[in-house]
Amino acid sequence: SSIVIVTILSWLIPLIGLLIKIESQGPVFFRQHRNGLNNQKFLIFKFRTMVVHNDSNVKQAQKQDARITKLGAILRKTSIDELPQFLNVFLGDMSVVGPRPHAIKHNEEFSKKIDRFIQRHAVRPGITGLAQAKGFRGETNTFNDISGRVRLDRFYVKNWSLILDFKIIVLTVVSIIKGSENAY
Repeated sequence: SSIVIVTILSWLIPLIGLLIKIESQGPVFFRQHRNGLNNQKFLIFKFRTMVVHNDSNVKQAQKQDARITKLGAILRKTSIDELPQFLNVFLGDMSVVGPRPHAIKHNEEFSKKIDRFIQRHAVRPGITGLAQAKGFRGETNTFNDISGRVRLDRFYVKNWSLILDFKIIVLTVVSIIKGSENAY
């Protein structure tokens, strides 16, 4: 994470920050509490991609969501909005690879509906994860969306290896280059 912070974020944060400020009022970063390792809360950082609103703890971004700014749509499509999470990795709250952390409200909701949901908190959450690399990215419209994501998260926790992490990183890069229907 230190290498990414020094070589990429050192110039990218001021550049993207300026563009965000020019396009809309509000902070450069979207910050939200999430559950991480051992279900402990931490503050996640992302570039802000929406106009400032009050329902960010409950309502997920949807296709053609009017809250998403023009720059935000580009940042989301390319996953650049996630890069500030390397600060979370540096702080020890996250890993590069692991189950993606959900908003606390969604975590509480899903844990009641999905058996062994809590197993995904046995490791640090990641900037990317097996579920995202396999297409379970973005909004969870149906129970199958979230249960499929959690199934892959549990598989990752049980089968972790450096080789698996490397495969997930490669799959993530390929997914970003090819584009994803769920990236909005």
